[in-house]
Amino acid sequence: MAGSARALSRSLLDLCRMRKLTVATAESCTGGLVAAALTDIPGSSEVLDRAFVTYSNDAKRAMLGVEAETLANFGAVSRETATSMAVGALERAHVDLTVAITGIAGPGGATPGKPVGLVHFAAASRDGRIIHREHRFGAIGRSAVRQRSVVEALRMLMELARGPQVQAPRRETASRVHPRVARSPRGRVEPRRRPKRG
Repeated sequence: MAGSARALSRSLLDLCRMRKLTVATAESCTGGLVAAALTDIPGSSEVLDRAFVTYSNDAKRAMLGVEAETLANFGAVSRETATSMAVGALERAHVDLTVAITGIAGPGGATPGKPVGLVHFAAASRDGRIIHREHRFGAIGRSAVRQRSVVEALRMLMELARGPQVQAPRRETASRVHPRVARSPRGRVEPRRRPKRG
């Protein structure tokens, strides 16, 4: 598993460097392991901006802006909290991509409907895309749950990094061209009016 995390980290960093994308992580049950996997690769500073390790609910509120109501209504280990963590990291770090992880690594911590091994992931992009995944790894051991979570988080970042960000410059170019196109007919109309006035 460590090998695949290292390979994914290297691929992600290469892709983000090529596309000039920056990344931040928001981690609860993994305690910074995703950031550690990335920083294990030389040159990661060009891509990884920061990591939020928000283990407690207080930290999720204070550092990522997760609302108390979200935590109270859905719990720390939920789709809603993971999504709020990812979006909060995006807003605070001003990066292109973020990933958030919150789960129950075990051996304790299970509650009705939320067994050991349940992990919620969310990844967010500056272009507005948000993806969520829920994994139930089972009681495979604390370390195994955390390592599998790192791999899944890196895969989600790769998915977003491959996405429409590349098209963003093309969209900007198109929007810049439209005003010129709009102006040129006006410019052509004016000479037609002048002969009529003369």
